[in-house]
Amino acid sequence: MAGKDIIIMKMKELRRIPVIHSIINKQVTQQEAANILGLSRRQIIRIVKDVKEKGDIALVHKSRGRPSNRARPADQKEKILQLCNTTYKGFGPTFAAEKLFEIDRLYIHPDTLRKWFIEADIEYKKRKAPKHRCWRPRRDSFGHMVQMDGSHHPWLENRGPECVLMGYIDDATGNAFGLFYEYEGRMPAMDSFRKYIKKYGIPQSIYIDMHPTYKSTKKPTLEDELNNQKALTQFARALTELGVDIIYAQSAPAKGRVERSFKTHQDRFVKEMRLKDITTIKEANKFAKSYYFPKHNRKFAVMAKDKANLHRPIPKGLDLDRIFCIKNKAALRKDFTIQYNNKFYQILDAPRTDKVQVEERLSGKVHIYHKDKELRYKIIDKRPQKPKALYKPRKKYIPPADHPYKLLYKKLKRRCA
Repeated sequence: MAGKDIIIMKMKELRRIPVIHSIINKQVTQQEAANILGLSRRQIIRIVKDVKEKGDIALVHKSRGRPSNRARPADQKEKILQLCNTTYKGFGPTFAAEKLFEIDRLYIHPDTLRKWFIEADIEYKKRKAPKHRCWRPRRDSFGHMVQMDGSHHPWLENRGPECVLMGYIDDATGNAFGLFYEYEGRMPAMDSFRKYIKKYGIPQSIYIDMHPTYKSTKKPTLEDELNNQKALTQFARALTELGVDIIYAQSAPAKGRVERSFKTHQDRFVKEMRLKDITTIKEANKFAKSYYFPKHNRKFAVMAKDKANLHRPIPKGLDLDRIFCIKNKAALRKDFTIQYNNKFYQILDAPRTDKVQVEERLSGKVHIYHKDKELRYKIIDKRPQKPKALYKPRKKYIPPADHPYKLLYKKLKRRCA
């Protein structure tokens, strides 16, 4: 746009904007902002000063695109890892660092070596820390963390179909939100979270369990390992693209706030719907949005410790349809066809690639992309088959008179005579 500068930021830097603005507007203190962002108070003072002088562009890291001044040479790193895989195999990072300095005169900090071990997937014996559990205090601000889960319960009793409540609760205030779906899966999770952020904004983090919808059980592919990425579910990938930190609960009691809220809903919500004689999921969702959750929040929600709202607004121009969808790679054949969900798609464009990205939207519609360019296509009944060669019956082979077989036969015949 003419007359306006476009600032390109990472999601981590974008998340700092509302917090820094809250300090400038005197809604939160510098120490509270430091705890929220995981920074020191000194860093917060410097960032606030820079933002006041230069604007939001001051949040962009100054060393972006520059190599680290303290980076180890690649050949030295390779030599150290080779020694740790051979001579010091099975050594922990601390002990290995001591021996590398003592014997090989190679100094490396144990913490750096530990990171290299993780990157290179080098196994070593780890000491298990004892379990410790304590009461976790609420977060300080609305939107700092949201707990989410699905509740399986006879919500409509015997009046309607079985359904699942996809429930949300803000950790700081106890503000609740929820919608009913036929099952707990990636499509309901995406649809409910999309409606949540449209109502409140994008939270800083989300607290969820290890349901296969939220945490992948697959091992990283070779491409993921080369890109230093973890295997993500479709829902986790969507949250990552939005810059939402994912916190996985190790047990049900760990996310007790949302679990306890379900007990309340299973008592009050069920009876409220019984009084209204609600029999369908559509009616239940309409009742939830218009009556139940507004009334519930007025009664049970509390004031946050800080007044700042850390929900981020949805960035302008962000296509939520491309985030909340099922993304998969599909092999593009030489005849420019792909197969997806047992259907054949004829690509009408001619991209120079062997793979394309297929996106299945929440509405069920399929879009196909290559390098963010949408490709035109049409669905075909079946893949075109190559014409088979005509079958020609084989002629009976008669060996010639000088064939070795016949010469041997004649020789044996003369000998027998």
